[in-house]
Amino acid sequence: MAGKNGAIKLVAGNSNPRLAEAIAAHLRTPLAKATVRRFADMEIFVEIQENVRGTDVFVIQSTSYPANDHMMELLIIIDALRRASARRITAVLPYFGYARQDRKPGPRTPISAKLVANLITRAGADRVLTLDLHAGQIQGFFDIPTDNLFASPVMVRDIRERVDLRKVMVVSPDVGGVVRARGLAKRISAPLAIIDKRRERAGESEVMHVIGDVEGRTCILVDDIVDSGGTLVNAADALLAQGAVEVYAYITHGVLSGGAVARVTASRLKELVITDSIQPSEAVRVASNVRVLSIATLIGDAIGRTAAEESVSSLFD
Repeated sequence: MAGKNGAIKLVAGNSNPRLAEAIAAHLRTPLAKATVRRFADMEIFVEIQENVRGTDVFVIQSTSYPANDHMMELLIIIDALRRASARRITAVLPYFGYARQDRKPGPRTPISAKLVANLITRAGADRVLTLDLHAGQIQGFFDIPTDNLFASPVMVRDIRERVDLRKVMVVSPDVGGVVRARGLAKRISAPLAIIDKRRERAGESEVMHVIGDVEGRTCILVDDIVDSGGTLVNAADALLAQGAVEVYAYITHGVLSGGAVARVTASRLKELVITDSIQPSEAVRVASNVRVLSIATLIGDAIGRTAAEESVSSLFD
């Protein structure tokens, strides 16, 4: 594939090789030959093994677990490309780690998302392409052009194929995710409910109040990240207690740390649907009620439009 101003190259780190290969297949452009390996002391070594001078390069790398290793890989790849005279370098981050540290929750705490944005910029990236940022303001943390894609079109297609929309109720698992859930609800013309989660006293479990009538409904929980899975499992129980028929969860980034997959598998969730922005673990692949949607086409189309200097936002019209 060639961009508007010449050839494009795709370079992948080690965070999600399956997704990178799928994106390359969609664009009909092979991944550039590159070595990203470790020395004996675990220092990262990068070598770009083909000419990138004057090219438009897209570095595909999620900063998922182990986040620090994958972040350093990204920074070193960008530096290698800059020193090899790439014309433009775009950091493609299907999952942007440290996104949950987007503000100061207390005194003497960092805003790590801003620090990571500065690191990517100073390493030599010219622009950033990412997916479903945890907080919209992170887009403004970058001093370079940043496109924040949305997984909702992929999810909407899947929901339309599998669920009777006349009975659907979209649910935000907390007050902070209302805007995201409302956007998906609008796309499928479904009503919206909200779960108000609070801890009445220290040492007591969280109490979940459902705002909205979910009786007889198929509920779809919508969020950007699932980590421990506890909130989703508790939300599903609360919705079923209020008369919901079944509960699905559509989440963009399946962090699923610790025993999260086992927790979801043992829960009353009908199905957890995540994307492959983070490479699915073996536990995810064999789980009975966890399914993975591919975002390769979405990201591939965005890369193609960026290379051709066309609108990316029109993907969501």
